Amino acid sequence: MNITTHDSATETSRRSARTPAPQAPLKLAVIMASNREGRFGPVVSDWFVSRAAGRTDFTVDLIDLADTDLPTALSFSPPVSVRGQLGKVTHRLADADAFVIVTPEYNHSYPASLKALIDWHFDEWRAKPIGFVSYGGISGGLRAVEHLRQVFAELHAVAVRDTVSFHNAGALFDDQGRHRDPSGAATAATAMLDQIAWWGLALRDAKSARAYAG
Repeated sequence: MNITTHDSATETSRRSARTPAPQAPLKLAVIMASNREGRFGPVVSDWFVSRAAGRTDFTVDLIDLADTDLPTALSFSPPVSVRGQLGKVTHRLADADAFVIVTPEYNHSYPASLKALIDWHFDEWRAKPIGFVSYGGISGGLRAVEHLRQVFAELHAVAVRDTVSFHNAGALFDDQGRHRDPSGAATAATAMLDQIAWWGLALRDAKSARAYAG
């Protein structure tokens, strides 16, 4: 009779090699783009953040651009007042592994407050995934999203394919900010977040192995 024995330490090592190590949650920065008086953005942002925060693969940081006042005049040597405004957001963008932008559509594009935030930064966006949640009238803010895709491609960010869009957004939520029929939007949010999670982990692992070449 032949009896095969296994070294327990070797077998444990083999099992460990087959079992991926647990991944730390991705740091997801959700950027509320509108700073307009009477904006609808908080309703949409709160709805989305509640879904993202319920996942175990993300920690969520909500960045509200109404809390900053970045000028459109860019400078390589900004004055103290501008450095103070940048201090509210730059480190949070740098720390993020991924982004979701919640944006309305103004005149077929996105808000100036968002453009200012984007243009004041560069390295913070590079080689990170980004998704979009848009809202508006009949277009659902999708024209703003299409413009943003072009901008973020220039900044070496990776825009995921799927989006979440709210057409005629004001009619979709009740007075307490609850979506009246959330199943379709929730499915879209899950699909987008799944894509962001895949790209976020892939890019984080890649950058830990070698510096991004952009």
